[in-house]
Amino acid sequence: MSTLNAVELIRKKRDGGALASAEIDWLVAAYTRDEVPDYQMAAFLMAVVWRGMTPPETVTLTRAMAHSGEHLRLHERITPVADKHSTGGVGDKATLVVAPLVAARGLPVAKMSGRGLGHTGGTVDKLEAIPGMRMDLGGEAFLALLLRHGLALAAQSSALAPADGKMYALRDVTATIDSIPLIAASIMSKKLAIGPSHLLLDVKVGSGAFLKTRREARRLAETMVRIGEDAGVRTVAALSSMEQPLGRAVGNALEVAEAVAVLRGEGPEDVTELCLHETALLLAMAGVAADEADGHERAARAIASGEGLAKLEEVVAAQGGDATRISDPARLPRAPWRELVKAPAAGYIAGIDAERVGHVAVHLGAGRLRNGDAINHAVGLVLLAKVGDHLEAGQPLVEIHARSEAEAASARAPLLAAYRWSEAPVSASPLLLGSVSRETLSGDGVLGDGVSGDGDA
Repeated sequence: MSTLNAVELIRKKRDGGALASAEIDWLVAAYTRDEVPDYQMAAFLMAVVWRGMTPPETVTLTRAMAHSGEHLRLHERITPVADKHSTGGVGDKATLVVAPLVAARGLPVAKMSGRGLGHTGGTVDKLEAIPGMRMDLGGEAFLALLLRHGLALAAQSSALAPADGKMYALRDVTATIDSIPLIAASIMSKKLAIGPSHLLLDVKVGSGAFLKTRREARRLAETMVRIGEDAGVRTVAALSSMEQPLGRAVGNALEVAEAVAVLRGEGPEDVTELCLHETALLLAMAGVAADEADGHERAARAIASGEGLAKLEEVVAAQGGDATRISDPARLPRAPWRELVKAPAAGYIAGIDAERVGHVAVHLGAGRLRNGDAINHAVGLVLLAKVGDHLEAGQPLVEIHARSEAEAASARAPLLAAYRWSEAPVSASPLLLGSVSRETLSGDGVLGDGVSGDGDA
């Protein structure tokens, strides 16, 4: 019988102490087995929010959560094998482009994704806009797809890191989301349970992201990179702006269609820039490309040749989806009502509050207001102008895709409230904000500043 008990560990963390590895391992394992009740784990989580965790504590917590369930250990069966994770944003369809581009260039990609969280979209919800697409795959089916096609896209398995599932549900109702160590452990425990050899993290920053400042984003990025590298996973975090929605489409089927446009070389400039950058990073990390410049060239060739699009069609078909919806995106689900919102006055678009836009899309049915809500894959928004564009009064600004005229009408006012206007010319802020790797990690310290969100796109 162990002499450890939850009360002593709660007290130790509450008073600012650092827990030993054995103490964290015991707490996570006992909680997973229901030997530690929710109220004690909630008290411990709140103590972490208050006091933070040292980097070694955060690494240990992540590993304990990763080892609480099944381990796919993909890197032991296929090497190299890559994964990519986004902390969540509005209009972020990059995974739908990056994963097939990377796989088409010869680097297998194992991507287990989440559903939408709050105002941010989820890759699983987007892919399920394709009729027949199977996202709930068992470990062996996932591996078989990966070995045969070099790409597998699936929903996160509940058998992986079950401690995280329990703890996240508890954090959601106890105001303990806001903690860099807890966010990092939540994201990285699932990644370590999958077991890639190379991991790219896209940490979003700005109004449409869970992380509002570069300081918060960099701290989270450094924490996750440290965890990945400590576990032997080559990990790089790219920081990218979410001050306005990414691309023009916001909504599941609309975003799939835009991803296809990018793979055809016809997509919006910002999405294309981000996807080429992330593909280049992954190819260079894994040694498939000599460096980022070479990786960028290889990614561009995969678009120009159609190999990236062909890989997406191949995997959609392999997972039961109707691949003709990829070759002909006009056959994706379409909303019965479309309506244009026009510019209220002449001027330059000075800002688009991505979070507000995301909430409008959710209320149209593209996301969930409550856990368990059904998604309407057809609805959403198409932004016809972005920051820096000049419009005359009455010119088209946004196209609403809704279930009814009444729902479209209810979206107009909150949508217009997301826009800021200027009489003088305005330039959009940079999309790419830097990166964090093992070579750029700062010194150790307590990780305790509050932030919010574990979204997976």
